[in-house]
Amino acid sequence: MTAPKITIAYYSTYGTNYQVALEAKAAAEAAGAEVRLRRFAETAPKEVVEGQEAWKAQLEKTSDIPEVSLDDMEWADGYFFLSPTRYGQPASQVRAFIDTLGSLWQAGKLINKTFTASTSAQTLHGGHEMTTMALYVSAMHWGAIIVAPGYTDPILFETGNPYGYSAIAGELPENGKKAVAHQAKRLVETTAKIIA
Repeated sequence: MTAPKITIAYYSTYGTNYQVALEAKAAAEAAGAEVRLRRFAETAPKEVVEGQEAWKAQLEKTSDIPEVSLDDMEWADGYFFLSPTRYGQPASQVRAFIDTLGSLWQAGKLINKTFTASTSAQTLHGGHEMTTMALYVSAMHWGAIIVAPGYTDPILFETGNPYGYSAIAGELPENGKKAVAHQAKRLVETTAKIIA
């Protein structure tokens, strides 16, 4: 069996989505995938980033992780996108990248790729589902195949989100790690069936 190629792309201001992405990467690799871990480019003005020590520190800490590119999108058989919510929508850094995908979309290079998403917010009802659904809407335009976790594992009844794992900023409890691992494994297994 050919190993599915998965691009995991995240944006993380303070580190929550970075930690979730690392969990997803480990689980996807354990499920047999070849994984590229990528970060969305920082588009906020330098003075804004450097005006918040935690934001600046997170960017510096992960500066060795390559920024996601069009090549990473074309290479992959499936995607796991992670974004914090910004007023109920994906972060502008994620949207900015999605807005560059026109050439791949027009050439049909995103058709039938699998797609799943995860998010975080400061509060329990801070836009989690809206953000995940917004990412899925973009993927649907590409002709991608949405692989939401659904209630396909008992852990989802603990975390309560069938759309994609959603974290409270700064937290990643054990049941959250298990939910992310299940979501990543489901993405890999579904992708493997599609490319077989």
